[in-house]
Amino acid sequence: MKKIVTALLAVFLIWPLSVVTAGDAVSIVSKETVKTWMDTGTVTILDARQGRDWTASEFKIITAQRVDPSNYTAWKDDYPANTRLVIYCA
Repeated sequence: MKKIVTALLAVFLIWPLSVVTAGDAVSIVSKETVKTWMDTGTVTILDARQGRDWTASEFKIITAQRVDPSNYTAWKDDYPANTRLVIYCA
C-alpha cells in the first residue's frame, strides 16, 4: 500500500474528482472511493494543474503523474483503454 501524506487527504475533502472511463464518460466520485482505488492499486492519478497552481501547491499526491490537459493527444495513448484514471485539478 502506498503511503499518502495526511495533508494530501485534505484535497479529497475539498474538491470533487472526475473519473475518465472508456467511452469518454465522466463521473464524479467520492474521496472514499478514490482512496479505496488507491489502496488497492486499481487507479492512476493524474495531476492536471499547471504552472504556479502546481509549483506553489503544498498539497500534492505523491503517486500522481503530471499531465498537461491542453496536450491530451500527446499523453492519452500512454494509458491502456481499461486503465481507470482520476484526473484532478485544484
